[in-house]
Amino acid sequence: MESKNRKTFFMFLMAFLVAFFIVSFVEVLRSSFFPSGAPEIPTAAAVSSSETTPGSFSDLAERVKPAVVNISTTKTFKGRSGLGKPFGRSPFSGHFGDDFFERFFGDIPQREFKQRSLGSGFIISNDGYIFTNNHVVEQTDKIMVKVSDGKEYEAKIIGTDAKTDIALIKIKPDNSLPFVDIGDSDAIRVGEWVIAIGNPFGLEQTVTAGIVSAKGRVIGAGAYDNFIQTDASINPGNSGGPLFNMAGKVIGINTAIVAQGQGIGFAIPVNMAKSILADLKTKGKVTRGWLGISVQDISEDIAKNLNHKNKNGALVSDVFKDDPADKAGIKVGDIIVEINGKSIKDTHELLLTIASLHVGEKVLIKGLRDGKEISFQVVVTERKDKPEIALTKKSKGYFGIAAQEITKEIAQQLGIARDTGVIVTDVEEGSPADDVGIQPQDIIVQVNKVKVASMKQYTTEMNKAAEKKGVILLVKRGKSNFFVGLHIE
Repeated sequence: MESKNRKTFFMFLMAFLVAFFIVSFVEVLRSSFFPSGAPEIPTAAAVSSSETTPGSFSDLAERVKPAVVNISTTKTFKGRSGLGKPFGRSPFSGHFGDDFFERFFGDIPQREFKQRSLGSGFIISNDGYIFTNNHVVEQTDKIMVKVSDGKEYEAKIIGTDAKTDIALIKIKPDNSLPFVDIGDSDAIRVGEWVIAIGNPFGLEQTVTAGIVSAKGRVIGAGAYDNFIQTDASINPGNSGGPLFNMAGKVIGINTAIVAQGQGIGFAIPVNMAKSILADLKTKGKVTRGWLGISVQDISEDIAKNLNHKNKNGALVSDVFKDDPADKAGIKVGDIIVEINGKSIKDTHELLLTIASLHVGEKVLIKGLRDGKEISFQVVVTERKDKPEIALTKKSKGYFGIAAQEITKEIAQQLGIARDTGVIVTDVEEGSPADDVGIQPQDIIVQVNKVKVASMKQYTTEMNKAAEKKGVILLVKRGKSNFFVGLHIE
């Protein structure tokens, strides 16, 4: 028995010594690779949960929800309800004509129909000013606002701006209202947590959470697109509601969704709303700055032919006579690269910058002309809505462009001067001109920045361009001018 106990003791001792040796060996290896003071790789458990996902949005939601409102609107329109079909159309309209059925059934009286819709908004002052989307309240007969305590008030429109889809409305509350803190949308970063509050599908005070997916999105809504993209769920009825950061400050106005995709919503940066608030309050509309130029982005071909080192900037394609840019000396072909110290990357950035300028303000514009730096002081005037200008491109004898003199008849038909340039008559399929979209009836005004008033001048300049295998044309289409770069291999 004693012999058996001694054997067990020695086995235990050996196991202990082996374990001690293994632990010591591992420690030596660890010290070799991770000497004292060297940073260790953190494990998943070592990362604080507060640095990844917030533990709860509840406290934030409870704090900010009282300033979010439900907006319901009513729109009245007239139509005929004949033959059981509202909106004034018989089931046979377009086949026999409305006159036939009116003679047969008699004149069908019109009646009123009401269309109701829902949206969201948020209170920005205790006396009842509310931001929402323009599309929520435009062309409505009645706007009702329900606040967090359940009370309803009729609202009136103070100001609207269709270009940014922002509206300011006002209610007369019985007492002081809770209102939001306005944040700085320029300061937000992609990846930050945000929450959206609104009334999707009429479900009041719904809270969704997500992150900022992208900034500066252009989605084709208008010239002033500059949306915040978020994956916080935004649905019909959320329009006009606030997008909050984790500090509880509004950084966006929820506006649009992508119907084909989930988790893709867009919000107007709140800084854009702040910049037009004064105009909406005092004038009911927005007064924007105007320089009097048309611009276009710089393609690789245009950059190459202008010896421009990159595609940054906005190329001036037209200067309107007697407008601020014309008076300051800006010319067609100049490249605008900076306004008041802010670099201009492309035409979209230029439009946003100009729109933010105040009427009467003096601005310093820096640009390039023939590769040399130039600068101008321009006094901003008020933008008047002018017709949009189309772009141009084309060639057959040279670069695939066939052209001819502008005859008296052509000049009269198009309402232009005969010495405006040469007119494109045909474009060879698959040619450089066809690739860039030049079309018959486009007017070629300049070839490599040389004005061409006749076919002789046009041919001379295009011969030179053909030798260099590249050309920049200034093209006039309708009331618009634009540059296009062509090259041949």
